[in-house]
Amino acid sequence: MVTRLLADISPLRESPAFRRLWAGSTFSAIGGSLTTFAVPLQVFDITRSPFAVGAIGLCQMGPTLLIGLLGGSLADSFDRRKLVIAVSCCLTAVSAALGVQAFAGLRLVWLLYALVTVQASLRSISGPARQTFIPALLSPDQLPAGLAINRLSFQITLTVGPALAGVITAVPFFGLRACYLLDAASFGASLYGLIRLPAMAPQVTTRPGLRSTAEGIGFIKRNRILAGAFLADLNATVFGLPIALFPAINAARFGGDPRTLGLFMTAIGVGGLVSAVLSGPIRHVSRHGLAMLCAVAVWGAAFAGFAVAPTLWLTLSLLAIAGAADTFTVVFRGAIVQASTPDQFRGRVTAADYVVSVGGGELGNLEAGALGSLTSPTISALSGGLVTVAGAVVIGLALPAFIRYRTARADPSRKTQTESTEGSAEGEVVSLNAG
Repeated sequence: MVTRLLADISPLRESPAFRRLWAGSTFSAIGGSLTTFAVPLQVFDITRSPFAVGAIGLCQMGPTLLIGLLGGSLADSFDRRKLVIAVSCCLTAVSAALGVQAFAGLRLVWLLYALVTVQASLRSISGPARQTFIPALLSPDQLPAGLAINRLSFQITLTVGPALAGVITAVPFFGLRACYLLDAASFGASLYGLIRLPAMAPQVTTRPGLRSTAEGIGFIKRNRILAGAFLADLNATVFGLPIALFPAINAARFGGDPRTLGLFMTAIGVGGLVSAVLSGPIRHVSRHGLAMLCAVAVWGAAFAGFAVAPTLWLTLSLLAIAGAADTFTVVFRGAIVQASTPDQFRGRVTAADYVVSVGGGELGNLEAGALGSLTSPTISALSGGLVTVAGAVVIGLALPAFIRYRTARADPSRKTQTESTEGSAEGEVVSLNAG
């Protein structure tokens, strides 16, 4: 019974290519979390200004929105493996540059902003392109399990990364410098996983640019399944993500103790980690559209309860439930996006998914903070959670095709390009079907 609840790790057992990619990406993501921790701390050490720290978000948001969609057209135009390898090498150089400026003691905020902007621009290209690898390496019925394992990697990074960064930063002399250099070194693991992949050229190439990007957006508009997935995600993040309200709610209800505030985000991470570990039942779910809307509704209801929870234990429990629901939302959305998108549009649709996820979260914080200032933090969080629940119902009624959507099952007689190239040289058995 317990084993049925645990995450399905068969994609790691059956696909050496996916296993190497997952391991390398996980190590690299933990390294990236060191830089994510170090940059805001260094900016604050230089300026002592919370506004200067907040401006880092603007440096990241702009490139994501401007370059993200265009990056998708690149992924549909060139060999995706080579594209990600090239961008990863550039990201390694950016992390190294951050380390150099820290060791040199330059204390130039504009330089940090510039490097963060370049880093966000490169990630908006590599992030969507990376996500196209999974359906090429796994069969359709393994796709949800593969995405759940990827989410487990994210939750591990979210839990381990900040704690590790805090320990490293406390080391005399090295501190932040070591965070940057370890991040640069961690790209070695990522590159190992990438280099060992087979060629990932799109089946049908397109010319990169605005026209290609517009074609991808048009495809999403015509596809009710994809439209439903994107709308459900925007509904959850724009209305039901009150992270900007956490400090104010903590101050009003729990005396503003920073340790309590830290527990808020930790509770969300722990909930997501537990649900990722216990994601085994996902493989039995075929109606991904309905499942995603249910997860979004739970997410909204949990935040609505968080807004009025009178005790700390109930507050943290509801945040953990929200984190668990978020894991399922992300996995189901990813499975829908990958399964509903033909290879010729995969890069552009995945880029749109990336932009919606990042942009929706930022808009959600802006909406929650603005409404909280006009009314109160409690009203903002409560109304946002309830609107999210209502929005899930409305999307289901407006897009019945999304509710009825079922995943396709794999045809075991078909094989991917990787099955003929993986395994024999290393004595590893590979059983992959076409994605």
